[in-house]
Amino acid sequence: METLRIITEEHRSFWRMAIALEQVADDLDAGKPVDPAFFQAAFEYIEKFADHAHHRKEDDYLFPLMRQRSADAVPLVEALEEEHRQAIVHLEGMRQAFAQVTAGQPPGALVQSLRDYCKRLKNHIRTEEGKALPLARKILTAEDWQKIDARFQEHNDPLFGPEAQAEFQELYHRVVSLAPESIGLGAHSGGVLKTPMPASGGDVLLKVSGLESSYGRIKALKGLNLEIHRGETVALVGANGAGKTTFLRTLSGVQPMGAGQIVFDGEDISKVRADQRMRRGICQSPEGRQVFGPLSIEDNLLLGAYTQPKQQVPEDLEKVYAMFPILKEKRKLPAGTLSGGQQQMLAIGRALMGRPKLLLLDEPSMGLAPLLVQEVFNVVKALKAQGMTIILAEQNAFAALALADRGYVLETGEITLTGTGQDLIHNEKVRAAYLGM
Repeated sequence: METLRIITEEHRSFWRMAIALEQVADDLDAGKPVDPAFFQAAFEYIEKFADHAHHRKEDDYLFPLMRQRSADAVPLVEALEEEHRQAIVHLEGMRQAFAQVTAGQPPGALVQSLRDYCKRLKNHIRTEEGKALPLARKILTAEDWQKIDARFQEHNDPLFGPEAQAEFQELYHRVVSLAPESIGLGAHSGGVLKTPMPASGGDVLLKVSGLESSYGRIKALKGLNLEIHRGETVALVGANGAGKTTFLRTLSGVQPMGAGQIVFDGEDISKVRADQRMRRGICQSPEGRQVFGPLSIEDNLLLGAYTQPKQQVPEDLEKVYAMFPILKEKRKLPAGTLSGGQQQMLAIGRALMGRPKLLLLDEPSMGLAPLLVQEVFNVVKALKAQGMTIILAEQNAFAALALADRGYVLETGEITLTGTGQDLIHNEKVRAAYLGM
């Protein structure tokens, strides 16, 4: 279902754009000036990418088949299509309000127009991610998905082909380069986005049932059952030896599983090789960093992108460098010359180069000084805010649970507690065993 991956990735771009426009509205409201070129770039991006490409693909290829397959889909699809049509009207309203500001009028109307647009955009994304896409998964056939995927990936199409995609990327980068510093689009941890893209209601990305794994005669995982929803950050906490690392290694396929089932993005991957799991979007930053010391920092990052199309690698590399500027500064040096904290940044960056649907972070704070620990968790917060699905295995239980949507407590290969991050932080057993309280 490549179509759903494409739509969700585009939703993430729209969500980041909405947050950026909200921040600009706040800046204007506070009397701060904003470069007019930013508005022109943002409006052009919204028009060409959203109204001329993203909406068209859904309206022409996805929604018609949903109508055919289920009467339940008709009112939902019609409402979404109407919102697509109205989006052009709302964009023109923002442009008119912007023209009034450039003519010397107060920014009040523009501020309100920006906020209204962002509210509508976020609600639209929530509806698609929470209702439309899960319904599409349920009602469309394998043949339907083949037809839709073929059109969404059509390389010769003047609207959706490589040249158009390159233009969209250029437009987005222009918005980023002109954005006020307070926004931090795609930048390092100081640019944490205010509001995360929501996890899809009921949209399960990963389902693990009865998972077992052993080292010789020692059973390290004893029938684990858990679910990860798209867009969630889930913490795995437990003492050393509880099974956190074994679980992540079993998910990524490095550690053999003895029993159970792993369903990822609707597909049973229990017998899929590790390299094929990575190609499907399960990318791991391993315990102890495991960088290739003799290779350069940049070569380490390029290895992370080994499975990705070559044309997108330079752009992804720049995104990682924007998040971790020190890596760009030292990119030609051997990775073994980096400090522990810098190697952790490299390990995370290498995983991100694989464009993960599910990012596995194994003990990212291990062995780091407190200030570096905070910096690493700031990076995790930034990724969470961008809507990435993350499993965070950590001995630093308080920090992990504080930023997680949900958590699981592991003890000797079994899940003993589960709940929201805040519920587990306030659980007396957890506080006594892992938080020192």
